[in-house]
Amino acid sequence: MAAEPVSIVLVGIGGMGAVYVDELFNNPSGEDFTIVGAVDPAPGRCPRLADLRAAGVPIFSDLAAFYASRTADLAVISSPHHFHASQTIAALKSGSHVLCEKPAAGTIQEARAMAAAERRTGRWAAIAYQWSFSDAVQALKADILGGRFGRPHRLACLYTWPRDRAYYTRNAWAGRLRTDDGAWVLDGPANNAFAHDLHNMFYILGPDIRSCSFPIEIQGELYRANAIENYDTAAARILTDGGAEVLFWVSHASLRDRGPLLRFEFEKGTVTADGRGSGLRAVFTDGTTRAYGNPDAAPMKKLWDVLRAVRTGGSPVCGAAAASGQTLAVNGLQDSRPDVVEIPSPLRVVERTGPSEWMRIRELDEAWERCYDESRLPSEIGVPWARAGRRINLRGYRNFPGLRS
Repeated sequence: MAAEPVSIVLVGIGGMGAVYVDELFNNPSGEDFTIVGAVDPAPGRCPRLADLRAAGVPIFSDLAAFYASRTADLAVISSPHHFHASQTIAALKSGSHVLCEKPAAGTIQEARAMAAAERRTGRWAAIAYQWSFSDAVQALKADILGGRFGRPHRLACLYTWPRDRAYYTRNAWAGRLRTDDGAWVLDGPANNAFAHDLHNMFYILGPDIRSCSFPIEIQGELYRANAIENYDTAAARILTDGGAEVLFWVSHASLRDRGPLLRFEFEKGTVTADGRGSGLRAVFTDGTTRAYGNPDAAPMKKLWDVLRAVRTGGSPVCGAAAASGQTLAVNGLQDSRPDVVEIPSPLRVVERTGPSEWMRIRELDEAWERCYDESRLPSEIGVPWARAGRRINLRGYRNFPGLRS
């Protein structure tokens, strides 16, 4: 419990880290904190670097240099994915609580090492899946835990969000399996832009407010239209330890920007959403309804919730263990289809809008919509270029890459 202002070190101040810098300077809730350091090997990427310097915030090139001379109650980690595990563990060992951007880690062994470090140090690491912190998702999960929905049957999500060539050239790890030095990054739609949506389906099915349901089997299909190492389009069927089926269709090479389309089917009701601005809405079998609100209404609530947990001695709703269901699913997805299928060239369409160049897949949107409507994978509805992946048993799965059986 922090009696003084909560001291914060920012790890990564460009990209998503710059969003945290803005939010802290704006401080809409009037919280009591002080930024005691910023860590970034290239701090010039932060639009508010001058403001940080004017506030007397020292800048460090690496986390070890910060902890060599300073401490912090909270480390906010917004570095590239492949640094999440090592930096989180280092911060925990140095006495800080952590708010780490999603995903928790590239591999399940790293996510489990993060959770183990929490237990050893008595500190916690929150993973910044903002839907988990939202009032809408918390209200929905409370109703699920309270038995209002009964047993879960099937949860489905379709999300297509075209990204241009610049998206894949913005850094050295976008669209890659591993970094140049061999670290697993597994960058793809299910582990980056749509990681929130995959995680959320496991999180709302967790047995308590700080837990997730875990995948026990996965069959995936991975496709590539862009000139990248990993996939830009994916579909998966996942079975969870609670008996529910999770279905997931995503792409960055679509013609349409659509989603998330959500359909969560339970014994006593169904929850739906239709797009980013859509709220979660339930229709129960007895004819009653409930609107839960928009989970994206306050995306930075996660920061203020975590800061208050530091001050009060509380703990966050989404820690490393609660986020690791998504990591396990992503690892299984890659094992299911290690050879990413190339989209045939006649189906790839290059579009240019000003300086932007987009790679599109013909007829993808229609195929994904049919898959969503019929709760099937593209290989099951006869899409000519579709190739089924292996079924991967995730019970006892300890390390990526795992047994591909």
